[in-house]
Amino acid sequence: MKKCAMACALAISVIFLQGCSPEVGSKEWCAELKEKPKGDWTANEAKDFTKHCIL
Repeated sequence: MKKCAMACALAISVIFLQGCSPEVGSKEWCAELKEKPKGDWTANEAKDFTKHCIL
């Protein structure tokens, strides 16, 4: 029973956290990434930023 409760809590946490970040390529996402130091960007973020926010 304890494992089931822990699994449910984890699933709810993951769903909740996914709702907090803006969709890749949206104006909010571009603005958020512009504020983030470029040294902290991942390769995928840099590629997506170039694709959606610059071009």
